[in-house]
Amino acid sequence: MRRTAVLLAASAAALLALTACSADEKDVTKPAPEASAPAAEEPPADDSGKSSDAERAAGIPDAPIGDARDAYLDAIAAVDQRLIVDEQKAIDVGRNQCSSLAKPNDKIDWAAAQRFGNDAQPLTDAQGKALNEALRKTLCPK
Repeated sequence: MRRTAVLLAASAAALLALTACSADEKDVTKPAPEASAPAAEEPPADDSGKSSDAERAAGIPDAPIGDARDAYLDAIAAVDQRLIVDEQKAIDVGRNQCSSLAKPNDKIDWAAAQRFGNDAQPLTDAQGKALNEALRKTLCPK
């Protein structure tokens, strides 16, 4: 019994020694704040929808405005009305797809279906083809 008491006392002492910290010691259970962490890059305050030089070089056009915006959204809605529930997202996705249309390949219709669709709203390659045709007529003609 004495041996158990000694072991218990030694274990308790070891546990206390491990958990005791001075004010100068770093608490390793909390992540250290990163003073030099880069700030998240925010979009410019005046988001005019104009493409940067890099975007233009990649085939990404300016965001459509006015009648061009309406024509684009109408063309996309003709493929699937749900695609324009979030109009800004539909415009952003279309602008990005223009980049793919600038360098076509045999998966371009699949790429449009993937880009515009999602798990909850999958699109077919045929819908992707229709989207690419709509894009060619509106947002990104050749």
